[in-house]
Amino acid sequence: MSLIQEVIARVEEKDPCQPEFHQAVREVLGTLEPTVAKHPEFVKAKIYDRIVVPDRAILFRVPWVDDKGEVQVNRGFRVQFNNAIGPYKGGLRFHPSVNLGIIKFLGFEQIFKNSLTTLPMGGGKGGCDFDPKGKSDVEVMRFCQAFMRELFRHIGPDTDVPAGDIGVGGREIGYMYGYYKKIVNEHASVLTGKGMEYGGSLIRPEATGYGATYFADEMLKTRKLTMAGKTAIVSGSGNVAQYTIEKLNQLGARALTVSDSDGTIVDEACIDAEKLAFIMDLKNVRHGRISEYASQYKATYYPGKSVWDVVADHGLKADLAFPSATQNEINEAQALGLVKAGCFLVSEGANMPSTPEAIEVYRDNNVLYGPAKAANAGGVATSGLEMSQNAMRLLWPREEVDDKLHGIMVAIHKNCLDAAAEHGMPGDYLAGANIAGFLKVANAMLAYGIV
Repeated sequence: MSLIQEVIARVEEKDPCQPEFHQAVREVLGTLEPTVAKHPEFVKAKIYDRIVVPDRAILFRVPWVDDKGEVQVNRGFRVQFNNAIGPYKGGLRFHPSVNLGIIKFLGFEQIFKNSLTTLPMGGGKGGCDFDPKGKSDVEVMRFCQAFMRELFRHIGPDTDVPAGDIGVGGREIGYMYGYYKKIVNEHASVLTGKGMEYGGSLIRPEATGYGATYFADEMLKTRKLTMAGKTAIVSGSGNVAQYTIEKLNQLGARALTVSDSDGTIVDEACIDAEKLAFIMDLKNVRHGRISEYASQYKATYYPGKSVWDVVADHGLKADLAFPSATQNEINEAQALGLVKAGCFLVSEGANMPSTPEAIEVYRDNNVLYGPAKAANAGGVATSGLEMSQNAMRLLWPREEVDDKLHGIMVAIHKNCLDAAAEHGMPGDYLAGANIAGFLKVANAMLAYGIV
């Protein structure tokens, strides 16, 4: 058994019942085999063993009172995984599925994603099993304040800077930041994704979707292709999906789908700017369900079906795919459906949305595959830019932030290809992203000694 396989086996033994974390560790470490022989110093310092163990994992109760006057209790988490290259940085997820294993998987992936951005940010993640869906604004506020009552003692501008994720948008960030400011009596850059009125950055809401599209555009260039005229399948209807569609429209492509947990919309006339504005109002303001789109426009609604189910079952044709909903949303059969539908590029806007079997389908069929830690790094990169602006007490214009984001995504794409080629796996974006992200963190850990 190789060193890498031994490390993976120990993780599975010591962290049972955490399948998402195991999957993330296997996916990353499985591509790091070429680094073992090249870097005996990493082996001697047990870098591979140390990088899979968080610096700390915090679990806390979150009691709050609903609109009926009843006490509710949720579980909050913050996993501070690795701060070798900067303060812990990663989002907060509010969703009933949240547990320690999911937060560890997200935090582990965040280490390498943040490293790829070239900005000084470590990896962390947090969240709670609270479900904001169906809650009043006042209930969401009470919960966010209760959550921050414990979280505040573990974060800070030079320690740990959370952001949003699934279930945590501008409303939730505002409630949490307001309560943090009240408790500590400081206006500090301790959360990103803030509103423009109190320290946010232009382009931050757009950044993950824009970045995934910029990364896809760079992949297309390797085959001397452009976005113009391409059709795209997008899953989800939240922040990432919305701005992926917006940037696709700007680059001349046509998005055909959106979805939520209730079902999928297919609009073969494409989702133009007017329709996208409707989706943004529906999801960001009214917090409605995507089925309302079919009542407003000529489109087909598939209740209970994911975008990938619809592609596999109904043969929806498209060139590009942007999974932007949640982890493991595309399985092997659905990936095969994508290939049969003519899809030749996948750029992941969500975190780990493709199962290992789906990734093998992409590789076997010469699909351009942009893994999440590279393709969706635009969000955390722009969070880093927000932190920089806060530190300097400046606000950069929209065009400047977008230019910096675009430059970062171009650099990530190049670093992935360079690292893959250097380690004997030319064109393998997954291996390149993992190796490039790992080497920077590993060298920093080595410099600190055994800590």
